[in-house]
Amino acid sequence: MEKNMYKDGFFITGIQQIGVGTTSVYDSWKWFIKMFGVDIRVLEDDTVAERMLPYTGGHPRKRHAAIAVSLQGGGGFEIWQYSERKPKPVDFQIQVGDLGIFCAKVKCRNTESAHKYASERWDKVSPIVTAPDGSKTFYITDPEGNWFQAVQDDYLLLDEGKEFGGMIGCMIGVTDMDKARTVYSDILGYDQLIYNEYGHFDDLKPLAGGDGEFRRVLLKWSKPNKGAFSSIFPSGYIELVQCRDREPRKIFEGRYWGDPGFIQICFDVTGMDELGKWCADHGHPFTVDSCPDGKQFAMGDASGRFTYIEDQDGTLIEFVETYRISVAKKLGWYINLLYRNREKPLSKLLFRAMKMNRKKFD
Repeated sequence: MEKNMYKDGFFITGIQQIGVGTTSVYDSWKWFIKMFGVDIRVLEDDTVAERMLPYTGGHPRKRHAAIAVSLQGGGGFEIWQYSERKPKPVDFQIQVGDLGIFCAKVKCRNTESAHKYASERWDKVSPIVTAPDGSKTFYITDPEGNWFQAVQDDYLLLDEGKEFGGMIGCMIGVTDMDKARTVYSDILGYDQLIYNEYGHFDDLKPLAGGDGEFRRVLLKWSKPNKGAFSSIFPSGYIELVQCRDREPRKIFEGRYWGDPGFIQICFDVTGMDELGKWCADHGHPFTVDSCPDGKQFAMGDASGRFTYIEDQDGTLIEFVETYRISVAKKLGWYINLLYRNREKPLSKLLFRAMKMNRKKFD
């Protein structure tokens, strides 16, 4: 961790968002608000994705995307839909350990009360189960078949009385656990091992294929995060899952980035050029760079720079360095992060002002 998170020139603050490809941005967002309370609109954009050509069939694609967060804390949801091309859902049943992000972790304030809340509003909620570390957890399947694991977390940025918050990590299927650690431990800094277990796991049985044999490694950071968004974006957890009794399938094989499913995990960073050197030195150079000329990339009301790398199985990891963001659009209140101490957390007052960006559906 000392080598990357606090390395001179760059640091990684935490999980900014997990991308969720969908067949309808607004239908999915309505459901995410109802279930998880992610109703603060960070940005929304309905233009052409021109910089993701390696993952969109070599052609720019029109899309509608929104990023929403919970003021209780946690990473955001990037909800993403092709506008002209028909989204292509996965044509097989995703199983535990399939390659890519197969389950997102969402924070809840109390497992039992969150389970009661979810079960009263939705019929695809698993029983409460016990994870290998002894914690209580459960799973929710959204209308498009995506799995979300509820993880109890006591931290609240602003207490809005909601049972759930934002993203706090994910489960990723890998073919080689030790090679995967190059990306997730050496590059991303997940250096603390919570568990490294082999066998069959009762807590996975609510999910398709969960009765198989696996190796599971749960990782977190050993040191606190820092940066402008450190009070809202968590360092979170990465859980790597390797099948031991079957050949896993690649979740996005034959499909494009942005098609339905979990399309990437994204990290908030500072010092993109230096981070790029660090990734290249570890054998995972940027595959996409929105601003190789050093200019800013605009998306909706925000601007910055984004890049991507792949893990050894092709799972996409995004880095975003934010330069400008809207705090209260109605008041014309924006923050240019380039003109402040990049390591200093933003004031809670600014996050309270973001309540003016709350999204409401009729």
